[in-house]
Amino acid sequence: MHSTDSRRLFLQALASLVAVPVLAPACSRSSSPEGDGRSSAASPAGSAPAAPAQGASAAPAPGTPAAPAQGTPAAPAAKVKLALNWVPEPEFGGFYEARESGAFAKEGLDVEILGGGAGVPVVQMVAGGQVDFGISGADEVLTARARGADVLPLLAVFQTSPQAIMTHEGRGAKGIADVLKSGTLAIEPGLPYAAYLKKKYGFDKVKVVPYDGGVARFVADKDFSQQCFITAEPIAARRKGSDPATFLVASEGFNPYVVVVITRAALWKENPERVRAFARATREGWRAYLHDPTRANAVMAKLNTSMDAETFVAAAEAQRPLIETPEAKEKGLGAMTRERWETLAKQLVDLGVLQKTPTLDDLLVAAL
Repeated sequence: MHSTDSRRLFLQALASLVAVPVLAPACSRSSSPEGDGRSSAASPAGSAPAAPAQGASAAPAPGTPAAPAQGTPAAPAAKVKLALNWVPEPEFGGFYEARESGAFAKEGLDVEILGGGAGVPVVQMVAGGQVDFGISGADEVLTARARGADVLPLLAVFQTSPQAIMTHEGRGAKGIADVLKSGTLAIEPGLPYAAYLKKKYGFDKVKVVPYDGGVARFVADKDFSQQCFITAEPIAARRKGSDPATFLVASEGFNPYVVVVITRAALWKENPERVRAFARATREGWRAYLHDPTRANAVMAKLNTSMDAETFVAAAEAQRPLIETPEAKEKGLGAMTRERWETLAKQLVDLGVLQKTPTLDDLLVAAL
């Protein structure tokens, strides 16, 4: 869901609201991610020190060797890399919180977080072993697997996709079907969710134009609607005095998991405990971030100066119900179900994105 898709929104839709130099458009960014210069070993004072790689709280199983005696040097933390598919923002807050709070270190992991951008090939980086873990979307995982990529999904942060259609409240639309009856719609028609909406409702009554990543045209034109993430463009539009009304694409039946943590199958086979440790720490980080995003937001704000503090706060709050859904509260943060993956796979086949439904037993072997 990246490259030229709506992930440009956080920089392009919000940059005009911030009194600092604006970063270059996503399409002109370097295609190589750069680390933020820190790892979990550089946690602030007061963070938990690195510990041997083991469960955070589980009691040792019968027959498990005893822990090292007091005074025995701890095993060195395992250095791993996590590649984001976009720049630091609340969407990734739990990962930064896991590092800053010492959750990664507690699991014996020294994690370097690599910022992403448009065109960064996260799936290929994971499959090729350049990084240990990466962030992707469920639809991208399925298409990559169909092409033979050695990747597995571990957990999904967003249970509800933030992808939406934004229109003006004054139009009185009750849903996406109403939005598509008239006016202008800025959307990238090549993306799976756009193809889904086109097949379901048709675009014959609305004028479709390219999505430019900003909100200027929306603010100026009352008959203008556009694709958005509900955690981004609506915030920008409101701050410009507009009246956005948003409708989630998920409510229409197309709801792929977003911010899916992936690893390569080879790492899962070689070192499953390291993968489990990363998943445990990630969940702990996200629980802490959802409780209080202040620390991680401050760290990310230094790395992403195109967003101001107010926007970080607003975006973190807007995404909360998409992460803490009733299903997540019942099954745990990051939980994934076979049924959701089956539904998405069938939809992608129906849309012509996939030729056939993949074997899910192999895909979900490492779902934690």
